[in-house]
Amino acid sequence: MAWLIQTAPCDLSFRNSAIITTVLRQVLYLCPAHIKEMPPEAAPFGWVIFLFVILRLPLLIARRYLFAKRSTNAINIITGISVLGVAIGTAALILVLSVFNGFEDLLSGLFGYFNPEIKVLPAKGKTFSRDSLQLAQLRAVPGVLYVSETLEEIAFFEYEGSQDFGTLKGVDTVFPAINHIDSTIQEGEYLLQSEDRHFAVVGAGLRNKLSINVLNPLATMTVYMPARDQGGVLGKPFTSRLLYPAGTFAIQQDFDNQYVITHLAFVQELLGEPEGTVSALEVRCQSGASVRAVKKQIVTLLGADFVVKDRYEQNEAFFKVMQLEKWMGYAITTLMLILMAFNTLGALWMIVLDKQKDISVLKSMGADDRTVRKIFLLEGLLLTLLGLSAGIVLALILYGLQKYYGIIRIPEGFLVKTYPIAMRITDFLPVVLTVLGIGLLASLAPARRAVQVPAFLREE
Repeated sequence: MAWLIQTAPCDLSFRNSAIITTVLRQVLYLCPAHIKEMPPEAAPFGWVIFLFVILRLPLLIARRYLFAKRSTNAINIITGISVLGVAIGTAALILVLSVFNGFEDLLSGLFGYFNPEIKVLPAKGKTFSRDSLQLAQLRAVPGVLYVSETLEEIAFFEYEGSQDFGTLKGVDTVFPAINHIDSTIQEGEYLLQSEDRHFAVVGAGLRNKLSINVLNPLATMTVYMPARDQGGVLGKPFTSRLLYPAGTFAIQQDFDNQYVITHLAFVQELLGEPEGTVSALEVRCQSGASVRAVKKQIVTLLGADFVVKDRYEQNEAFFKVMQLEKWMGYAITTLMLILMAFNTLGALWMIVLDKQKDISVLKSMGADDRTVRKIFLLEGLLLTLLGLSAGIVLALILYGLQKYYGIIRIPEGFLVKTYPIAMRITDFLPVVLTVLGIGLLASLAPARRAVQVPAFLREE
């Protein structure tokens, strides 16, 4: 400070504007080269002043400009509109991601009623003969709760004159414990075998195609399967068996339109396969167990002869499409935010025009182009941050209203009555970076215009 005081042309009364101007000029002219020329005892203070100017002074002026009175009320209105636009765009980005997250969670939960947490498939072929010792070892893996044997094949179904193709899936008695499919029954009951009768549970979509009445205990559904041994020219090309529809399940359209579930022994007999032949082993993990860790142990146990998939890998194509749709929606909303950013550009441009005299005075006091540029870049970022904060608050309010009150409803016929929504903390980072990036880009042109304002020169 002593070095700065010595450079002042008059006494230290800070009420004297000449001293203030002189001191600020010295501060703004500070640079590492000048600091090296200072006396040793003044150099540390010079560095502090230099850092203060570089880091704080533009921010202080930008903050002052943000809330200062304007020469015309129109500038305040344009600034308010720009902040509102950023807020609406930010809320839209967060809510778009949250709605897609909600649908993803909903469909993942629905898949959980049919697909297991872990599924073991043969690496080659469609079926394999399960080994009793290997099955016992699989059930003994830490974290494994249940293991179910299943066998499925494409079949042709006929019910009172109506015909359609689908997938016949044979399951054992453990299968309902794997995925709680018995809780998805819409009509009838979950029944696969009783005494000498073979029953089936039919997907709701396939039930509608075949016009199945599960309340009619006498009506049967004929299942046709290609015969493995046709017995020559006069042999039958198909093997057929009868099933009694006992119930209808409704999970997700792909499953509802395709599957008929019956007991495992029926499908093995229809295919002419020996007992123990299965197409998959389906695993449910214990509560709290890591599915990834259990899957790793199963892969080590079974070796290269089997393919082990978790729930995501079983529906990988679907989830990839969901992610693509999610980020496409995000990109479209970002374009809307870019259009709204023109309001920010216009507001900053008006502020630059309104503060031309201030910019000239700052330059005459020693502020260089870099300092002026930083002031208006920070001004743009402060406007964007204000809109960003308001947008996050708005998104949280709308999220709570939709989550707990369901203000936007879905037309009848869907599985849920209101649009599902789920907010994830990881979605906030791309939103914040996107909004701040757009705000920074919108600030570049006004900052460049501010740099072009000449310094104020007073003629004597």
